[in-house]
Amino acid sequence: MIELKVRAIESYLRSVYGDDARLLGAGDIGSLDAQGMKGFGYGKPLLVRFETGGEVREAVFSIMKGDRYGHQFYWDRASILMSQYETSARMERHARPLGLGYVNGSDALVPVTDPKEFFIVSEKLEGYDYFRDLERIRESGLRDADVDMARAFARWLAEVHAAKLDDPSLYARRIRNLLGASECIFGLVDEAFPRNYAFFDDRRFKALEKRLIDWRWKLKGYAHRLSAVHGDFHPWNVLVTDDGRFSVLDRSRGEWGEPGGDLASMAMNYLLWSLYGRDRLAEPFETLYRAYFEEYLACTGDTEVLEVLAPFCVFRGLVIASPEWYPDHPESVRRRLFNFVSNVVEDEVFDWEHVNRYLE
Repeated sequence: MIELKVRAIESYLRSVYGDDARLLGAGDIGSLDAQGMKGFGYGKPLLVRFETGGEVREAVFSIMKGDRYGHQFYWDRASILMSQYETSARMERHARPLGLGYVNGSDALVPVTDPKEFFIVSEKLEGYDYFRDLERIRESGLRDADVDMARAFARWLAEVHAAKLDDPSLYARRIRNLLGASECIFGLVDEAFPRNYAFFDDRRFKALEKRLIDWRWKLKGYAHRLSAVHGDFHPWNVLVTDDGRFSVLDRSRGEWGEPGGDLASMAMNYLLWSLYGRDRLAEPFETLYRAYFEEYLACTGDTEVLEVLAPFCVFRGLVIASPEWYPDHPESVRRRLFNFVSNVVEDEVFDWEHVNRYLE
């Protein structure tokens, strides 16, 4: 838990209210012992008395503490504080928000003034989107360098996934997110497909969701697998160069998770491109798929990943089957993908070597 320093508070007050602002005092307001029946609190507020423009004022400074209820990271806590700042002023009788800010690496309190939207600035990397290579392969066939690239992806993932973290609550959160987050499975079902979709009606979606609950409870026993991950490793988030190097973009779903998510993401795209030419995983993409899986399993020795892979395949299958994100799929491609997501959850261990049987 971060402690607010007196000097930092006074500096903040001056940056917001002007150079004449003066801190008069600061101390605890309330305590967990004074909250009656409530035995758990998210943070301990600090009462600050200060003078500005000849007027004595009081304000309460609050910082959330991290916990296992979806607040493990500072950006989790920031989103809640931002929401409070934005919405509390619009509620009658609610305490008025006086400021929003962050504590930087030097323990200074930095104000955020009148926020409307946030942005990030990143370096410009060299290369082109990897999906362009997949298009070329579909049209003109494999090169040796293409197989080398698939194996390089697998080796890189093996290196990333080698970092482990002992945090069962965080692993459980990642599995909850996989099923229930707005941009994951349940969110896709609600927003990325029309009701009673011709290729997969409401009845089938409901059955799929119920089956995934079984998988959620199964994966509770795999918390030891929590690893560093990319979280969104697909052909539009990979840049490759003509000399065989690659880099990645958009690590946006968190630093830690289940390695199977990364493994499934690229593998499902090899399947997708193959379905555009055939009704199954076939050459030339079968060679890439097998090279990718073989290299990953050889580098990691992690055959256990096959026991947890199915729901991650479902997520990626729904992404690439969506008419919103992929409106131009031929009917045959979409039907095969929906066959896949229905069938893959019925196997307790993902049969990566005979993946075509999930397409029937």
